[in-house]
Amino acid sequence: MNDLDKLCERADRLLDHLEKFLPPAQPEPDWQTAIAFRWRRQGNAGYIQSITHPHRIALDALCGIDDQKQRIDQNTQQFVQGFSANNVLLTGARGTGKSSLIKALLNKYAGDGLRLIEVEKHHLVDLHDIVEKIYQRPERFILFCDDLSFETDEPGYKALKVVLDGSIATVSDNVVIYATSNRRHMVPEFMRDNLDTRHIGEEVHPSEAIEEKISLSERFGLWVSFYPFDQDQYLEIVRYWLAYFGIQEMTALARTEALQWAIERGSRSGRVAWQFARDLAGRQQSAGDHS
Repeated sequence: MNDLDKLCERADRLLDHLEKFLPPAQPEPDWQTAIAFRWRRQGNAGYIQSITHPHRIALDALCGIDDQKQRIDQNTQQFVQGFSANNVLLTGARGTGKSSLIKALLNKYAGDGLRLIEVEKHHLVDLHDIVEKIYQRPERFILFCDDLSFETDEPGYKALKVVLDGSIATVSDNVVIYATSNRRHMVPEFMRDNLDTRHIGEEVHPSEAIEEKISLSERFGLWVSFYPFDQDQYLEIVRYWLAYFGIQEMTALARTEALQWAIERGSRSGRVAWQFARDLAGRQQSAGDHS
């Protein structure tokens, strides 16, 4: 064996050794049967992972937000049918159904080719890579960014602005972005930002800091706001979820407990109503087993 053969043999052994430390190749997602996916990273590589058991909530289960449902449903229907549609920003009170609404629309239109890819905030810098992987597919994709909140200098903030601008490198007609946030502009707003606001005649000219902070949210074509529920709306949602758990009538005691449950949590929201109904149903089932 000459020196060249020995060198090649050593190189092969070294490569075999290094392969043990490389991450395994990720399989293609199951595009045929899965409807929901998430973007994951392993080392320096990103991949789309199928979600085995997505949330199967129905639109009818979301009470007290009929106007919001109608607006986003219309936009989603346009998108699924291949017509022009807007990126959507859902903002407002926590627990009022922002994320659940997007999941419910996925379930409604999955049979028509709608798919959802969940992208966490710290992965927004990969938006271009995600779009590159799906832009030639026949399905229609919602890139879902939940509970967004930024500092203005975060990389994901700038990456999202680029995609929403529809730059020539990232635009794709089979992709829209649906994002939720408790903040209307997704960034903290401070009193000091208002100090540079100028008044010229009767016109108000916001400071550059404020202009920068609203520049991201204004790139969403459709804004939909969600508001805290009043007591009657909250109790109606409780009734729905009690019926869902097999309790057909809300007694006076259950009504009082539901209101107390909301007071303890400082919120009358759909999430709180669901949590109360789940708790009451569990207590009644447990009492029945021990009777």
